[in-house]
Amino acid sequence: MKRIVTAIVHNRSGVLNRVTGLFTKRQFNIESISVGYTEVEGVSRMTFVVNVEDDRKIEQLLKQLHKQIDVLKVSDITDQGVVARELALIKVLSTGQTRSEINGIVEPFRAAIIDVARDSVTVQVTGETSKIEAIIDLLRPYGIKEIARTGITAFARGNSKSVTDMKQYTIVN
Repeated sequence: MKRIVTAIVHNRSGVLNRVTGLFTKRQFNIESISVGYTEVEGVSRMTFVVNVEDDRKIEQLLKQLHKQIDVLKVSDITDQGVVARELALIKVLSTGQTRSEINGIVEPFRAAIIDVARDSVTVQVTGETSKIEAIIDLLRPYGIKEIARTGITAFARGNSKSVTDMKQYTIVN
């Protein structure tokens, strides 16, 4: 079962390595990871998607992550209402004749052609993983030269605590 785990961490050198090291020690394969700044300076959010066979293993991992000195908060948000998105850049082979066909595929997905070259176009699409997979499947017959995907970034919907609400933590640069 795929699980989405988020970690709010101090933005310091080596934190990502220590956190991913815990996943490795527990033999979790990280399917995707995204890391970025939060609304608080010096604090980042990590979003991991992992495939888990045993729920007890994920509980143990969360406990170990909580013990890390630079980890402020860890959550398994899989069973919560979440806002989750992924970004993909897809370079597709195209000719003058196929560009309008490709544009016809891109429009319903609310994607955009962000670069045009003589023999290819680059499409940018954001959304849920299933949306990304669907547009890739439709573009595949034209010939995909290259794909770059960010992985999922997510947080819980609604009234979940933000980083700025966590006053018990000292945010140190």
